Amino acid sequence: MQVPDWYALLLLALAAYRTWKLLAEDTILDFARDRMGYGLKFLKCPWCLGFWIAVAWWGAWQAWPHGTLISATVMALSAIVGVLGWAID
Repeated sequence: MQVPDWYALLLLALAAYRTWKLLAEDTILDFARDRMGYGLKFLKCPWCLGFWIAVAWWGAWQAWPHGTLISATVMALSAIVGVLGWAID
């Protein structure tokens, strides 16, 4: 098992945050969340769902570091744009 360097860790962390935000709060998935009902509390909790998302990103990075970091970069950029857009508005 490898431990990511600071750059890979930052990309993975931002990607995990963006993935949680997508699953828990983005309006594009409102219909799916409404259908779940019961699982909504789990989805909204960054500590609960966030842990499993982080495990998934880290596991993907363990299996395929280069490809995972390419995907994580896209998600990290999306997270940064979203946070900056929210802060500037």
